[in-house]
Amino acid sequence: MTTTASKLTLLQAAALLSGSSEWDSRALPECGINSFVLSDGPHGVRRQLGSGDHLGIAASEPATCFPTAATVANSWDPDLAEQMGAALGQEALALGVDVLLGPGMNIKRSPLCGRNFEYYSEDPLLAGRMAAGLVRGIQSQGVAATPKHFAVNGQELRRMASDSVVDEATMREIYLTAFEIVVREAHPRALMSSYNRVNGTYANEHPHLLTEILRREWGFNGMVVSDWGGSNDAAAAAAAGSSLEMPAPGLHSAREVVAAVEAGRISRDAVYARAAEVIAMASAAPSTRTAAADRPRIEVEAHHALARRVAEESMVLLRNQDGILPLAPGTRVAVVGDMAKTPRYQGSGSSQINPTRLENLLEELSNTELELVGYAQGYDRQGAPDQALLDEAVALAGRADVVLACIGLDELSESEGLDRSHMRLPQVQTRLLEALYRTNPNVVAVVSAGSAVETAWEEHTRAVVHASLSGQAGAGAALRVLTGAVNPSGRLAETYPVRYEDNPTSAWFPATGELALYRDGPYVGYRYYSTTGTPVAHPFGFGLSYSSFEYSGLSVDEDGAHLTVTNTSAVDGTEVVQLYVTAPAGAWGPVRELKGFAKVPVAAGEAVAVTIPFDDYTFRRYSVNEGRWVRPAGTWTVRVGRNVEDLPLEASLEVDGDPLAPADPALGHYLDGTVTEATEAEFAVLLGREVPQPETSGRIGPNSPVSDLARSRSRIGRLAVKVLERQKAKADASGKPDLNILFMLNMPLRAMCKMTGGMVSAEMVDGIVDFVGGHGLRGARTLVGGFFRNRRQDKATQRQLDSPR
Repeated sequence: MTTTASKLTLLQAAALLSGSSEWDSRALPECGINSFVLSDGPHGVRRQLGSGDHLGIAASEPATCFPTAATVANSWDPDLAEQMGAALGQEALALGVDVLLGPGMNIKRSPLCGRNFEYYSEDPLLAGRMAAGLVRGIQSQGVAATPKHFAVNGQELRRMASDSVVDEATMREIYLTAFEIVVREAHPRALMSSYNRVNGTYANEHPHLLTEILRREWGFNGMVVSDWGGSNDAAAAAAAGSSLEMPAPGLHSAREVVAAVEAGRISRDAVYARAAEVIAMASAAPSTRTAAADRPRIEVEAHHALARRVAEESMVLLRNQDGILPLAPGTRVAVVGDMAKTPRYQGSGSSQINPTRLENLLEELSNTELELVGYAQGYDRQGAPDQALLDEAVALAGRADVVLACIGLDELSESEGLDRSHMRLPQVQTRLLEALYRTNPNVVAVVSAGSAVETAWEEHTRAVVHASLSGQAGAGAALRVLTGAVNPSGRLAETYPVRYEDNPTSAWFPATGELALYRDGPYVGYRYYSTTGTPVAHPFGFGLSYSSFEYSGLSVDEDGAHLTVTNTSAVDGTEVVQLYVTAPAGAWGPVRELKGFAKVPVAAGEAVAVTIPFDDYTFRRYSVNEGRWVRPAGTWTVRVGRNVEDLPLEASLEVDGDPLAPADPALGHYLDGTVTEATEAEFAVLLGREVPQPETSGRIGPNSPVSDLARSRSRIGRLAVKVLERQKAKADASGKPDLNILFMLNMPLRAMCKMTGGMVSAEMVDGIVDFVGGHGLRGARTLVGGFFRNRRQDKATQRQLDSPR
């Protein structure tokens, strides 16, 4: 406990554990404790001044919009992520932000998660290394980074009222490893818990996650902050290791903590330990030491150039028939597609940035040596059929050497608060490609999408550049790749299946009820496709180059893998060398797993020696029986190559370690990865307990989402949902999701007392639950009485804080 914390009264310490406004911690001026400022920031600083909201509705200060995490991950370059992080940290300082809420680093279990654009990868090692780079960069500027959302957070539907049911080994190996890497290697000063339950307990009050694993095992000693409105029980959170509930639950939350201590539910030491973590953050806050006039200015041009370089390094060339790319100077191009003029460069939600400037491909074309024949919109942004737009584009295509078709997912497809219903591009876009190809087969598609899409439409193109969501400078970056000013070196950080039904979670994602059963176990992404031999459109780690590379001379020893990469072309290029391992015979699980990588520039005709070191993560598995990580002894197979399906070099290594435990035959389909056929009994064996069953009473409770009021006994409750649904439909029709509506539909009733600045107390939530449950009079009395009691208690509590002695 810090000296400052030890001098606080219990109420003062408890008051520090909750925010005072949307973006500010609580200050105790009489104790010399200032507040600090938090702000969204996975790929840009979203600093809201005046009346703020956490969903990106209100205007924010201009800041550089860098490529999203899904894009940056395709660079496979942690050093580049660190440079981007340093720029984010500098802009945070300029905007008076002390704690930047990012990076997002949940595992992409399903391609349909609406927030996948904010996350790095389906692989924990790649996600962890990229996030560690960003965190190091942000914190190099004195700003705290906040990796999120801890943990096992994989869907947006019912995200605040969902229980992720997962076995311990899968949780450790897949869903926690990225967080472990970033905590151990980058030492973030803060971390954000997720909304969901994990195996029955809310993540923000989960002793196993927050105390046993995060703090004791990994050595994290920073501040854990709840997601906004994600605190369920303030006292339980403090006891479990969560430091700060946001945004502004009011003083009744502090009273709950004090009452819990007095009742013996939690210890005074836990409260003071959490208060000390908040005080440490406040003491280090740059905003309290620097006057606004003395803050650095945003380096607008330098950061725009960096954003372009990050985008350049992250673009993935997926197709290049007959070497149509790069386009030669003087090539006559027709530009087709609404996204050429109005780019998709970021996703929707709390990460939405107000860019300092914004490029589009149509305007940036003038900075190249290409000749523009003309532009046609080509398709309706919201997917409505429009024959006139199609005909105009086809006519234009016939006058050009090459057609640049700018396509991708629309704003409704990728947003916080909703999940996609399928993996397809809008039909108006795929029909457009087919029509263009019939007229002029030299179609080059530039795809803007932060998530995997089905790619049958590629047969109607000669080349495909996957730009992902590439930030404010993405248009210029794409053109530099198209013209050869940049040799593409991006590689996919997630698998592109042939069709959505090939994904192992397709039959049960997203979970529509309270239980999200992680029946796929460790077979996430390429781990499933490789193990089961399921064909894919583009494998994990895939990407083409204008250069060609050969691999040779693999040798392995206890320190790592050593090989030579030769550039066999006349073009300087950069290769991403990937290392995968296979466990000894007898060990069940994925057939291969990424355990190292290196991004290596190789000049034309030159050869470079490459070493990929082994580390603590290379040969480990989690043993549930022993409750620890083990190193299975035996012959491990090491493979190195271009992607998970193209691994030309192979070697064996004898590893000393723990005896290999025999697999339980009752695991059934988990032994060979055919998890789509796994039975409930087999899943129970994997879990090590009975599979939880959903609540069947239909009772509305404080943790029920607002959407459940559609089946409540209260006519008013049902009407409220109908109104929200109508407003959602109206917003969807406009092409832009209404994030407030999405949040409210997914929000549990108890979040009302966490999101209203103290206007609603827990007692009042009980009244609301009674009211919608059919006890109208009793609920109304509790609600009204609770309102006045809460106001009186707040005034009394504030007087105690103002004069505690």
